[in-house]
Parts: sequence; C-alpha cells; structure tokens
Amino acid sequence: MLEMKNVTKTFGTFRALDNLSMAVPRGAVYGLVGPNGAGKSTAIRNLTGVYRPDSGEITMDGQPIYENPALKARIGSIPDDIFFFPSATLEEMRKYYAGIYPNFDSELFDRLYEVFPLPKKSPIRRFSKGMQKQAAFHLTICTRPEVLILDEPVDGLDPVMRRQVWNLILSDVAQRETTVLISSHNLRELEDICDHVGIMDHGKMLLERSLADMQGATHKLQLVGQAPEGLEILHESQSGRLRTLIVRGGAEEITARMQETDCPYFDVLPLSLEEIFIYELGGVNYEVKNIVL
Repeated sequence: MLEMKNVTKTFGTFRALDNLSMAVPRGAVYGLVGPNGAGKSTAIRNLTGVYRPDSGEITMDGQPIYENPALKARIGSIPDDIFFFPSATLEEMRKYYAGIYPNFDSELFDRLYEVFPLPKKSPIRRFSKGMQKQAAFHLTICTRPEVLILDEPVDGLDPVMRRQVWNLILSDVAQRETTVLISSHNLRELEDICDHVGIMDHGKMLLERSLADMQGATHKLQLVGQAPEGLEILHESQSGRLRTLIVRGGAEEITARMQETDCPYFDVLPLSLEEIFIYELGGVNYEVKNIVL
C-alpha cells in the first residue's frame, strides 16, 4: 500500500499540502483529481521522494520513501515536466535506466519499439512533446515497477496513442498487479480505468473512496413536481417543468422516498466522475458560475 498520513508541505508562507492523508491499495488504479492548485503535483513529488514533507508520514508497504533508494527502485514515475539529459538519445537513456533500476527489462524495451516507433539515435530534446511522452513511457514501463505514479500521463498524445498507453498500463496491472496512481484533469478517461478516486482541494483530501462507492453515494434526480422533505440536495436546476436535483444518497433510498410522493414523473440516474467532481467541489465554492458578458 502507498500511504500518506497527515502530510504537510509548505513553500514559504504557502501551504501546498495541509494535513493530507490518502491511501492507495495494492493493485489499485487510483485517480487523483482536483482543481488547478489543489496540490496534486506536490503530493506526487512527496510520494516519489523528490520533496521531503514538513510533517507527516509517507510510506510504501510501511517503509518510508524519502531517502530510501531500495524502495524508490520499485517505483516508476512520469512527471508532468519530463526530464532527459540534454543530448541523450533514447538508447543512451536506456543504459542509464538499466543502471539504476535492477529490474529493467531490456527484452521488453526492444519489443516496445513496435508500440513507440521512436528514433533510436536522435537526441530526445529534438522530439515533439508527444514523442517525449512516449519515450518516458517506453523507459518507465521497462523498469517493471511495483508502483507506477503518473502526472498528466497522456497529455500531448494523439487519441490512438492515448488508447495504446492506457492498454499497456492496464495490461501491466492485470498481469503483475501493479499499483497505479494517476493525476489527470481528463476525468472521462479516468472513469474508464480507475477503481479508486481521491478528490483534493487546497492541499486537503476532500473525498476518497472506491469509484463504485463514490458513484453509488450521489445521484441525479429528475422529476416533475415537488421533492420530499429531508433529501440532501447538492445542486438544483430547472428547465420548464422538469427539475434536476443532485442528491446525496443511494439509488434505492432515493427511489423509495420518491415513491411515497405523488410526483407524476421521476427518474434516478447515476453521475459521471466529472459530475461528482463538479458538485462535490461546489460545496467548497468551486461551482460553475453564470456571468453575464
């Protein structure tokens, strides 16, 4: 398990992480989401041992990660701002990775040229942004990590390559039970691949649970007429006679409550991860605002 307990990280007077706790179960695909400036990248840099927290604990299988080379060798990471040596080719970076990761799989590296058709002898700095991202995946997957930590992993990739990368990650999870933590703003893609989700805001964990539990805890209620008293309503809108309510609670519970009313029409619908994100953050003043231009 990858775990943060009560972690605080400050930069001068700015508190980037504020008593943050999160737990990524072994073998899970965990989506870390939040608005810009929520602290996701700072959390990732602490999880990978780049930053040292001011307070709190960051562990993998109960062992501290910071200044633990043996543990870091079991973690593969692709940050949002990818680094390569200025004049290095992909083959030269291969030798570098093989020297610091004891489980580096050279046979797999050769086979992955079929997936990532990249120049072997050109400096990586001359690659496009998308090609550099492919090079990062090419190298990182071959380290055979037990934990894979990704910050905006498919940003800059075309749709076909995005699907290829997700297939590689999920195949690794299925075959080796790799634990994956992904930070991304593309909630539609995360919904297809993640089984756990954490929503951050202002350096804190706002909500963390399995995606199934998260989607089962809040629903969209569309109705004509009045809703019963006592529903926990997060958001309400109306178009003509049709009212749409975002309601906290399970589908069966909401349905049972509505069946006790005399509403001529109602329907209880699941929410997408993007809708959950918007309405959960709406409770902390992050809702979409209507501005007259």
